[in-house]
Amino acid sequence: MIFMSQSGITDPERQAEWHRWYRGHLQVMLTVNGIDSAQRFTLMHGEYAPSLAIYTVASPAIFQDAYYLRIRGMGEWLPLIDRRYYRRTLFAGLNAAPDVPDADVLLVADRAQPGSTPGEIAWTWLEAVALDRSPPYRGIAVVSSADARRIQDADVTRYQPVTGRLSK
Repeated sequence: MIFMSQSGITDPERQAEWHRWYRGHLQVMLTVNGIDSAQRFTLMHGEYAPSLAIYTVASPAIFQDAYYLRIRGMGEWLPLIDRRYYRRTLFAGLNAAPDVPDADVLLVADRAQPGSTPGEIAWTWLEAVALDRSPPYRGIAVVSSADARRIQDADVTRYQPVTGRLSK
């Protein structure tokens, strides 16, 4: 299963601090039994969540785990979280989050139903099954930067990796 956390902060002057904190947060999240990988991305352009973190999780039971409940969350950053973008959704459809190398781009397409995406991109459709359940379906694809530039659909969001795929 794939857990995605979308967010952004309201103070642009603290972006560098936010990035440093988030790198450590990913490492802490990997100490939870059942969270096997983590990777963070930033929005390349547009009006969408500026930050996206993707985790490989074993099951929805992770989110009831006492240790997880103690360490999760945004900590000191909570007052600066931009509520327009904050969403946490668990998706079914893949057993493991994709590895997105530095030179590639993660494409994201949110839909009410799977399908209807442009080009010859190999999309994987994920279904929201827990937490915020928003969007109902999310298509993801890992493509080269050149292929990402060729997509003209305004409803396809592009994210660049901030970290490599971290794993236990």
